[in-house]
Amino acid sequence: MFNPAIETVTVPFDQIIPAILAGKFDAGLIIHEGQLTYSSSGLYRVIDLGVWWRETTGLVLPLGGNAIRRSLGVDAQKVISKALRDSIQHGLDHREQALEYAMQFARDLDASLANRFVSMYVNERTLDYGPDGRKAIRKLLDLGHERGIIPIAPLVDFVD
Repeated sequence: MFNPAIETVTVPFDQIIPAILAGKFDAGLIIHEGQLTYSSSGLYRVIDLGVWWRETTGLVLPLGGNAIRRSLGVDAQKVISKALRDSIQHGLDHREQALEYAMQFARDLDASLANRFVSMYVNERTLDYGPDGRKAIRKLLDLGHERGIIPIAPLVDFVD
């Protein structure tokens, strides 16, 4: 998928669709809620990178994560990891309240689309990637390094 001959421009995610519609670009990598709203703007999908990733690697698509500096030490890493996990679990346990709060940041999403969007990113995998999720993260970072996108070979440790 990576082609160094293709010129890319970094644009804030919420300006990608308007820039394409204004004719500034022929295409864009749509992220966040734009994944659910692009068609209502008259745009069409060229490729779904989640499907491409699954077909190419056989792995789940790693969507994000939190990084903790190793220099903080194992004890601090565990405290931070637990605080993050507890916060995510609280949001999962109190979904309606979390969605109500999130709606104030929802750009062009009604409650139904916001619920769908949140479900894509906040779920049981947010608490634990699982073995296949960890493998996918390593694969993504390794490919980035092999293709020259990530200059230093990544070393990933998962905090339990």
